Amino acid sequence: MTTAMNPPVAPGEPAPDFALPAVADADTISLADYRGRSPLFLALMVGLWCPFCRRQLVQLGSLDDKLKALNVESLAVVATAPENARRYFKFRPTRLRLASDPELSTHRAYGVPKPEATPDLIQALEQIRVNPFGDLPEALPISEAAKVFQDRDGYVNTPTDNADVERQWPQLKAYFMIDREGIVRWADIECSTEGLGGIGKLASEDVILGAARALH
Repeated sequence: MTTAMNPPVAPGEPAPDFALPAVADADTISLADYRGRSPLFLALMVGLWCPFCRRQLVQLGSLDDKLKALNVESLAVVATAPENARRYFKFRPTRLRLASDPELSTHRAYGVPKPEATPDLIQALEQIRVNPFGDLPEALPISEAAKVFQDRDGYVNTPTDNADVERQWPQLKAYFMIDREGIVRWADIECSTEGLGGIGKLASEDVILGAARALH
């Protein structure tokens, strides 16, 4: 069971509009900013408390220039307040454009699933083994893998992060490729093919770049 109100937006469907505060400054970032001007690669992450998301944001930062070379802009939505995100990115700078959505309104609009936190789900998180980035010596239970990445990062949750966890967990993540007319052309929803074994895994750089090239 999941609590997403609608199924995920599928290729060929209009991308839902959004208007969110930018992380870098006082601007508002909207889908309308891109319509008619540029395709958009949209990454919907959760709060910075998520070690998998922090790792994915680093990867997306290195991908940004490659997408720009294909005339595709990138935007990552981080589900935390702008000031909390600014505190984090001050010490871990990125050129990736970032918007803030702590209430997950964009996730809901795009139909990104949020599993129910049942006892069965919690048990599965302690049993299903993952190695989402391929850099662990061996696959670990999801909860242990998350702790390893948290320890590697030396990341300590802020009070805002803890409040985000309470509100957001266990929200899934997703990527969307949106053409310049505002139509979704490609989507990758976390866990859509592997179940919980896909936690922390989203499309590779090659797959994302392939989806960008297919726009032209």
